[in-house]
Amino acid sequence: MKLHSLLLINLVICLGVGVLLVGVHCTESSSPPFACDSSDPLTKSYAFCNTTLRISQRASDLISRLTLDEKISQLISSAASIPRLGIPAYEWWSEALHGIRDRHGIRFNGTIRSATSFPQVILTAASFDAHLWYRIGQAIGIETRAMYNAGQAMGMTFWAPNINIFRDPRWGRGQETPGEDPVVAGKYAVSYVRGLQGDTFEGGKVDVLQASACCKHFTAYDLDNWTSIDRYTFDARVTMQDLADTYQPPFRSCIEEGRASGLMCAYNLVNGVPNCADFNLLSKTARGQWGFDGYIVSDCDAVSLVHDVQGYAKSPEDAVAIVLTAGMDVACGGYLQKHAKSAVSQKKLTESEIDRALLNLFTVRMRLGLFNGNPRKLPFGNIGPDQVCSTEHQTLALEAARSGIVLLKNSDRLLPLSKGETLSLAVIGPNANATDTLLGNYAGPPCKFISPLQGLQSYVNNTMYHAGCNDVACSSASIENAVDVAKQADYVVLVMGLDQTQEREKYDRLDLVLPGKQEQLITSVAKAAKKPVVLVLLCGGPVDISFAKGSSNIGSILWAGYPGEAGGAAIAETIFGDHNPGGRLPVTWYPKDFIKIPMTDMRMRPEPQSGYPGRTHRFYTGKKVFEFGDGLSYSPYSYEFLSVTPNKLYLNQPSTTHVVENSGYVSVSELGTEFCEAKKFSAIIAVRNGGEMAGKHPVLLFVKQAKAGNGSPMKQLVGFQNVFLDAGESTNVEFILSPCEHLSRANKDGLMVMEQGIHLLVVGDKEYPIAIVA
Repeated sequence: MKLHSLLLINLVICLGVGVLLVGVHCTESSSPPFACDSSDPLTKSYAFCNTTLRISQRASDLISRLTLDEKISQLISSAASIPRLGIPAYEWWSEALHGIRDRHGIRFNGTIRSATSFPQVILTAASFDAHLWYRIGQAIGIETRAMYNAGQAMGMTFWAPNINIFRDPRWGRGQETPGEDPVVAGKYAVSYVRGLQGDTFEGGKVDVLQASACCKHFTAYDLDNWTSIDRYTFDARVTMQDLADTYQPPFRSCIEEGRASGLMCAYNLVNGVPNCADFNLLSKTARGQWGFDGYIVSDCDAVSLVHDVQGYAKSPEDAVAIVLTAGMDVACGGYLQKHAKSAVSQKKLTESEIDRALLNLFTVRMRLGLFNGNPRKLPFGNIGPDQVCSTEHQTLALEAARSGIVLLKNSDRLLPLSKGETLSLAVIGPNANATDTLLGNYAGPPCKFISPLQGLQSYVNNTMYHAGCNDVACSSASIENAVDVAKQADYVVLVMGLDQTQEREKYDRLDLVLPGKQEQLITSVAKAAKKPVVLVLLCGGPVDISFAKGSSNIGSILWAGYPGEAGGAAIAETIFGDHNPGGRLPVTWYPKDFIKIPMTDMRMRPEPQSGYPGRTHRFYTGKKVFEFGDGLSYSPYSYEFLSVTPNKLYLNQPSTTHVVENSGYVSVSELGTEFCEAKKFSAIIAVRNGGEMAGKHPVLLFVKQAKAGNGSPMKQLVGFQNVFLDAGESTNVEFILSPCEHLSRANKDGLMVMEQGIHLLVVGDKEYPIAIVA
């Protein structure tokens, strides 16, 4: 309806050319940078330009032609050109967390001036829709190729996704992640990476990359700047148990299933060893155990920290030698270029170690097609500026925002508001007319903006607006004026929350409440309004809004994260019923006194003796404002287990293994791959929409032990799927479960084990028991 008119505002007409989206200028595009130009007579003499050879042969040939100085010039994120071989400069650092960002390798200074800005990742994760995540990655990959073909990209290696676990609600960068659950984070990584790199949704090893994805930050990185502790010096003390079943699984999925071509090692230390200097982490685990075959990059200036700040290396040359021999390939920043040659001359670093790194780097550049001649004659060469900010991509951004919005409260079915009976509307709050705030961090110039106010104005002509606060920090509030506005309207929508002044990279929060006088503004307006008000929250991290949850004056609460360029339209559609909300929280919302727990405590599991409550929905034993997976709809949904086979699983069988004496569990590795494959089983669940509105609905399947103990999760997510059901419609959803993966846990040594006893499959309020028998 009126949404389409909002979208059309963002169209412009270039005379003599036709209709193009905003941000696309009608000018001649530049040529993209590439090597092995067929017009150069020397090209035929270079084996590295021979596309009939294996990439490993081509990369090795290229490396053999380089001087030591030329080799070292390739070890940094801004890799120099090599004119004598016709090789252009390359920028490894580009960002595409939820859309292409205008920094480093990407320039919005030519034909293309903007790109589709999708919701911040934390909101996209709330959709629990892996295919949506894939399509977003795919769209960003297409827009990347358009940027490159237009000569506006010096690189196509993007340092995304961020798949760290949102362990602590104060973390300023939690907004960038898919949330607190390792299964969700892993599935997000796989879906996004496959989409961006040009793979299919189901996956298959892709040789030619559409763009390159880089999973970050490896590993156990989830603190930026809290009190006097920063990410550059923080030594995360992590148990083998927590590493095995919380911190590492998303990265393993990213590598083994997503086949990511990039991996970033994090600033912090883990158990005394800097991540970028950890051979066990980079070479033994990522490359050796998981089969990673891409490039490993440091976070920016992380190599310098190894000596200059962390004191792990005795000299700059030692630091360079340590990180390269650990398995790192390229540094963000100039530290390697500055100190690598002296490290070689001091015999602390061998040239062969540099060659090893270069092989990984040039392999990725060749997989991107950058050494295959004119890219316009190659795969992806026909992707033009018209595919940036396309109608398809902007519609996808709107769909993503709709799908992630979470309805947390809806007393007396206040929402949806009636379009016909809502004659006047008051829209109040510091985020009500927000534009940049909608994007979150790591955002580039969007195709357009639709603020919440603009979205709501498209439904109600008589819409009154008041900011209520001087800004989001709300150190000053015009409460009396806001109350006067609220009294005049049939309904009131308050748009509150946070923005990047309150949570961001290098800035962790110190509390979990709304800033300044926001709560006072909300309660005053809600008390004065004619009817219970609607509260919309824009924020990445959770906020303790217990006061609103329990207030009869606040009828409905929507969490909209940072919903991207079309966020205002999605919010308005949800409030007025053109969209039936189906998002579910991807994080636990903790009470405000959780800040008594030090952010530096990395333990996931609770410790009753000391009163430590644990973290995330899998282990946290304390009170919750809202739980992981919470989310209402305008339609009630019901579930039934139709079929689960088998309901008993026997561990002790011929040619398998035996239960470890007196432990009650068996090691998954001892069971073996053949046993694990043979024991996979199906769980079929009937899902019914019992309401009067069609809706998209995420089905979340959990498992828990009837008697949890020994560090087992209280409940853990094992799978999720999305269904779209018309009013009154039913469907069946099938989950294929592997006992070795889904019914196991990590023991204290970090080994995955299966325990005897009753395990319960849980969906909604329904449970189904499965017995594991020795």
